[in-house]
Amino acid sequence: MGERNNTYPRPLSEKEWSLIEWILPEKRTGYQKYRTLLTSLQVIGPGRWGEGDLILGEPGDTPELSGPMERIFANGIIESAEGKITVSVHEYVAGQLEVQIANLHDEEIPDELTIQRKATYSTWKPGSECPFCNQSIREIPVNNNDPVAVLAICTNDKNIWIYDDADGVNHPIPATNYYNELMLFKQIKDPSIALQSKNLFSMLDDYSDEDLREAFVRYNKTWRRISIQQETKSTDKEKMNLLKIFKGKKRE
Repeated sequence: MGERNNTYPRPLSEKEWSLIEWILPEKRTGYQKYRTLLTSLQVIGPGRWGEGDLILGEPGDTPELSGPMERIFANGIIESAEGKITVSVHEYVAGQLEVQIANLHDEEIPDELTIQRKATYSTWKPGSECPFCNQSIREIPVNNNDPVAVLAICTNDKNIWIYDDADGVNHPIPATNYYNELMLFKQIKDPSIALQSKNLFSMLDDYSDEDLREAFVRYNKTWRRISIQQETKSTDKEKMNLLKIFKGKKRE
């Protein structure tokens, strides 16, 4: 970025903080925890992906780079006259947290940006359009009782996430892992269908809410994202009332 600081340990710079903090809305408890981590931890060194990839931890710690990157906790894009910037915060594991800030058009991110648009899943709530493409999305109730949870699938952007009202977090869900569980549940073995995760988005109407919920329940057993309530059969009217409740809430 325009203001390189290779001295470690150090706190996040004002520029780094301003590029990251907006994907962690402070009024949602799950994201607030990560805001606290970003202000309490120190940058202890660079990650493996070069400029803008930073590892935060306790002073004296050594960045752990031997294993795979942790799952993404929150991400977003900043569209500006100076380029398209991607921002992501990975899960906090074993006392360390990785953040990435990258300009897709250039390695450098200037100190001054002419921002045109920002988009993140972190602020999404059921009943809203996709925050990236502004198109309608498929919503599947996972937990019908308070706190509710809703699986969201955007066929336009080909993305999946799960909203958990317990802490306000929208967890990104990898399409391939989720689709594998759907294929196993539906016992679909045709390679032209089962081995192509992109079919989830082009064939989404082929699957009921119950199919899509059960696939997530199975996915969640291995890659835990939320606490799942025991399913109770709800009528279509009850599902519609659930979505009306969210649409009536003031959006953050």
